[in-house]
Amino acid sequence: MTGRRTAARKKKGAYHHGDLEQALVDTALKTIRRDGVQGLTLRGVGAELGVSRTALYRHFEDKAALVSRVALEGFRLFHDALSGALERAAKNGGEPLEEMGRAYVRFALQNPSHYQTMFGGYLTDWEKYPDLASRAQDTFMLLVDTVRDEQRQDKIVSGDPVELAEILWSLSHGIATLGAAGQLDRTGTAIEELALTGCRALRRGLQRPAAAPRRR
Repeated sequence: MTGRRTAARKKKGAYHHGDLEQALVDTALKTIRRDGVQGLTLRGVGAELGVSRTALYRHFEDKAALVSRVALEGFRLFHDALSGALERAAKNGGEPLEEMGRAYVRFALQNPSHYQTMFGGYLTDWEKYPDLASRAQDTFMLLVDTVRDEQRQDKIVSGDPVELAEILWSLSHGIATLGAAGQLDRTGTAIEELALTGCRALRRGLQRPAAAPRRR
């Protein structure tokens, strides 16, 4: 009887086994999708899983630590998405900058909870989370290195590759953010295709002009 009463008192859906840290991250993602990052609390995540405060704080000291962990997972997935875009461009003879722009928007639309934590301004002390800062920088450098490679091949104009990468990043980020908010549905063009068109137009603007023929 005692065992039955104990089981009956346990919270429905309580967490019993497995990787608790990942379970906390997964539950945080669900909460963010439903309530936004502002609605996320460490205690709420723990309550949903049915774990003690001691177990919670063994993995995350506060909400910022949990948000940073979600963002880290997001940048890992984002890095894979952009790397995959580069591989597809190389395999199919596509334009790498255009493929990366489309992959950027696709990632944002498919992973809204991760995207909020990565780019929503909720983390201010990135130095406190060196793994996150390093992964974010590695992801951005994929774009910088691609710009450099395009410059070496004389496909786009010379200039600071970091500055050009930031411009390309801003274009994709703007389309992703406005598209997710339903602000880019006037023409019926899919958001990914809009990103492709935008990157294509920007790339044409960055193309190195053809050398004028020499006079004889």
